[in-house]
Amino acid sequence: MSKVYFSTWNGEFINNIGKPQEEWEESAYNLPATYDDNRDSKAFIGWDGVALFNEDVDVIRLAMEYAAQYQEYSEACGRCAPGRWGGRILYDLLDKIARGEGSIADFDHLKEIAKSMQVSSKCEIGKTVPNPILDLMTHFEELFMECIDEQKPSKHYNEEVSYIAKITAPCTDACPAHVDIPGYIEGVRDLNFEESLKATRQTMPLAHVCGRVCPHPCEDACRRTNLDEPISIMELKRLGADYETDHGLGFLHPGKGKKKKPIGKKVAVIGAGPAGLTTAYYLALDGIDVDVYEELPVLGGEVAVGVPEYRMPWAKYEQDIAAVKDLGVNFILNHRVTADEMREFEKTYDAIMIASGTRISKKVRCENERPEIQGYWGAIDFLDWINLYEKFDIKTPKEVQEQQMLPTDHVDLTGKTVACVGGGFTSMDVVRCSIRAGAKKVIMLYRRDEKTIIRNTTYEEYHEAVEEGVEFMFHSAVAKMNDENDVLKSLDVDKFELVPDPDGGRPQLVKIEGATETIEVDYLIPAVSQSADLDFIPQEWELEMTSWATLKTNGKDYMTSRKGVFASGDCEYGPMTIVNAVGQAKRGASVISRYVQTGEITLTDDEIMEDHLRKIKVYDKKEKITGWLAGVPRQKSEVLDVNIRKYNNDEVNFGFTQEQAISEAERCMRCYYIAMVAN
Repeated sequence: MSKVYFSTWNGEFINNIGKPQEEWEESAYNLPATYDDNRDSKAFIGWDGVALFNEDVDVIRLAMEYAAQYQEYSEACGRCAPGRWGGRILYDLLDKIARGEGSIADFDHLKEIAKSMQVSSKCEIGKTVPNPILDLMTHFEELFMECIDEQKPSKHYNEEVSYIAKITAPCTDACPAHVDIPGYIEGVRDLNFEESLKATRQTMPLAHVCGRVCPHPCEDACRRTNLDEPISIMELKRLGADYETDHGLGFLHPGKGKKKKPIGKKVAVIGAGPAGLTTAYYLALDGIDVDVYEELPVLGGEVAVGVPEYRMPWAKYEQDIAAVKDLGVNFILNHRVTADEMREFEKTYDAIMIASGTRISKKVRCENERPEIQGYWGAIDFLDWINLYEKFDIKTPKEVQEQQMLPTDHVDLTGKTVACVGGGFTSMDVVRCSIRAGAKKVIMLYRRDEKTIIRNTTYEEYHEAVEEGVEFMFHSAVAKMNDENDVLKSLDVDKFELVPDPDGGRPQLVKIEGATETIEVDYLIPAVSQSADLDFIPQEWELEMTSWATLKTNGKDYMTSRKGVFASGDCEYGPMTIVNAVGQAKRGASVISRYVQTGEITLTDDEIMEDHLRKIKVYDKKEKITGWLAGVPRQKSEVLDVNIRKYNNDEVNFGFTQEQAISEAERCMRCYYIAMVAN
């Protein structure tokens, strides 16, 4: 909520002109009245209207500067005459009026061109740029006429005013890494896969990974959903990465394709998972030397040892890691950092990024839950030994074999019954890996329902698990583990029902008395969540922690309570998606790059605008989409037959054919928008 002088944003109309400020009506939206800690905003203008935060706004120049941003974009695009030529005319006429040389004919022509662009532009940016301009012309016509009649410049035409603009899209805004999604889709559509990959790597170095195992929140904000079905955004992303790898192109790094000259600064990164790799990648591009310390014997973090080969082939992930290595990043493996080393790092490095993840499986919290019971196996450890063997041929050590009753030097569950507790990606990986390890029966116990588990993972992931034979017990929770001489034998499982909240709140899970059942199992694998192991951080640093026992930052610059020590990924937020970790680390690397050179913690205008747009919400799920052909089917890639895939670890999803890729990319409505703040 913010007080406004005037607003037409998203259909609201607030006019506080002539009223004392204490009586001003508030906007219903989180408009950026305060730009940052040091600056207030004078106005915000974008695809859905305009908001003025004080009386001292030159609305004519505001419209002109907004048109100038679009003209710059449309010159580079040039895909339709209304957009390209209309953008030039908008700017020229507004500038003419603002400098005091306009006429009534110019004003009328301006309206005519703006309305024509709304109807005939091919993409959303051309259709929406006229919206706030027409609002200003309608509600402040007397100011335009004053400049025209008196042939004088608008009131701030010759003054220094800061105008900060950003191009966004609903999908880009919803992506935690803010990937230029329409840009890489356009590359696929034009069969220009190099440009597609370059668009991705501007903010997302792990193109292979996030083209395969991303939960794609961007698809939930795809405007195509309002028309028929969302675009298959994730699957289109992998095409550029696969093209680079399959054609041996070398690495298509962003910018000029190579790192900057060394600047004499050095950063330590703790952890080589998605957050650590992303931090290293963007710091290295800026000419900063990076040492990455990894406790595991392999690079890649939980994606390498936790995400199964059938979902994320190591050969593909290895290419993402190779792109980081290509920039000269130094990796130290099999190295668990100690508190003494952290103290030394603070002296020898210019900054530290902690990206150590969350690798401790949390308990189910049932009766008789004891780690010494054979058959009780934390999800992280279970997936480690599955994937270390399948991907790297690292055998399961004797002590694990004995504790988990394994007949071989790898995870073999032949003839066993496995129960997993959870409802997210980790639990899905556990149950589907158990099928491939030969288990005769695999059960997932989940307190909520089918819709929630799909929302937590993906529709495809859930239904592929069902096809492979995983049994799901919804509204269920383990009450007790039953053992004989510390060997797991069975579980007592409570059943629950959803009871509506009489006050209209979230329905509550209530235990059904007398409905508890006992199921025989050989293994119980808790996959309810993970916690961070932060014992390597010196106690005297007294880093501020969250209620989840993770490192607390302000969620914007990712610096901890100790200057020069940053955190990103799971150890900062708790277990999160890969794309969230990448998004945090990309921002953190950007802040670190400036910090090691200036000693100051700052955000770029682009990053500040990202945060403002996230609050405003770029996607409107109630919007009525017109001007596009509805009912164009979403492409679905072929997957490995269930009777083949459940017996091996071959990649399940084959990806799009060229014909499918082009067809799917052509469904994109190219929903770019421009937003701008005047300070």
